[in-house]
Amino acid sequence: MTRPSCEIWYDPAMPYVESRRACHSRACYKAHSHPSFSIGAVDAGSSRFTGAASGEERLTPGTLVFVPAQRVHACNPQPGQAWSYQMLHLDAEWLRQLRLESGVAAGEPGAVARVTRSQALYLQFCALNRLLFSPAATFEKEAALVAFIGEHDFSMHPALLAAPPLPPSTLRELLDHAQEQDLAELSLERLARQAGMGRYQLIRAFSVATGMTPHACLLNARVNKARSLLRQGQALAEVAYNLGFADQSHFQRVFKAHVGVAPGAYRAALKH
Repeated sequence: MTRPSCEIWYDPAMPYVESRRACHSRACYKAHSHPSFSIGAVDAGSSRFTGAASGEERLTPGTLVFVPAQRVHACNPQPGQAWSYQMLHLDAEWLRQLRLESGVAAGEPGAVARVTRSQALYLQFCALNRLLFSPAATFEKEAALVAFIGEHDFSMHPALLAAPPLPPSTLRELLDHAQEQDLAELSLERLARQAGMGRYQLIRAFSVATGMTPHACLLNARVNKARSLLRQGQALAEVAYNLGFADQSHFQRVFKAHVGVAPGAYRAALKH
């Protein structure tokens, strides 16, 4: 018999979000509410959910439910059965500010929960949660979270999907500014302020202008710089430090993911 398990992810660097992964759980909850906006996903088994406009709904694997702050709800497994689920909690004030940046109403506390059975959306949510539980950089996690909320928060207006233009000069300034900082110190909020747009709009604009997210674009620029420095004969540790990587192993993982070989092997090949 598989034993139940529960993992909780929380990072003081991102105090506005907390995530949970529960497997083979039989825990039951009374009707309750949260001060946070919550997104739940069913991975296995099924549950009975109350809090949507239609009353009680049966949630099956691949179902997501978006629960506004202060909405009274309950989600419990079928009697005598276990289920597996994920639950993401977002600070209501953080979400309110994100919406306001995009010119969207803050949302009504206690509004009905919304249920979606989109397989594509479920897979995107799973990818986001895996990233949050991973050792990835805070900047990458924040950008992925903001992008997911911007794309799928049901209060967002479709017109917001049209990204504002990001002039080449502004893009260059942002990249130059970001290259001067350690990766661990990058701030999506500061970059957005520098560009004069909201965080979600910045992500959309970067994607249109470069084909990549801000984090991917910055890593790509660092790897290109690393190739140049390695060709000049700089030591691996020196390159990693100069480009703001947390340590040499982080630099090696990122470099290999972009170039296909480890930086040491790349530099050795240059000598032949």
